[in-house]
Amino acid sequence: MIDRRLVLIIAALAVFALATQAIVWFLAPREEESAFVGPPRSDYTLTDFTLDALDEQGQHSFSMVAPRMARRQDDGSIYVSTPDYEIVDNSGNLWKGTSESAWVNKDGSIMKLQGRVDMHRIESEKVTPVQILTRDLTVLSDPKVKNSQQPRERRLETAELTTVIDPTTVAHGVGMKANMTLKIVEFLSEFHSTTQPSKIR
Repeated sequence: MIDRRLVLIIAALAVFALATQAIVWFLAPREEESAFVGPPRSDYTLTDFTLDALDEQGQHSFSMVAPRMARRQDDGSIYVSTPDYEIVDNSGNLWKGTSESAWVNKDGSIMKLQGRVDMHRIESEKVTPVQILTRDLTVLSDPKVKNSQQPRERRLETAELTTVIDPTTVAHGVGMKANMTLKIVEFLSEFHSTTQPSKIR
């Protein structure tokens, strides 16, 4: 059985998926009738930008800094080059991460962190540091049902080697699937975990 700590760590990645939906909302065209007649809006880009998102209580929940973000007119998807992000998870812990690029579809139901993905939970008085290393991580969210109070089911998938490192354990395997609703994490093959003895204080 997978260590409960791994489930909590993977849950932080789901928080990142929620944050990207704020980006989608921010960049999505508003469904209002145009006051003038003219050609359709062209693609647009942001360069050297910083994006900050707040949660429902007005507290900082997500930041992204990147050299370029582009929205495609034909399908409404968003592409971000070399994003550098900070995430505050549901427990108030700070995560910092990078990927070579990120792609989000129009409704935010698919997010692909492309290339090398490197995430760090920052050590605090409450938690120890953790590092997650993988490649080409896909975050899938079920479509939102109108007027539903149920959270959307979220899944994480990668076929690549994934390594989770904390002060006492290094766990890795090839391929990973996680269901955040059911809190299940599965390494698909070649799983290996090494535990170091705790330091005596």
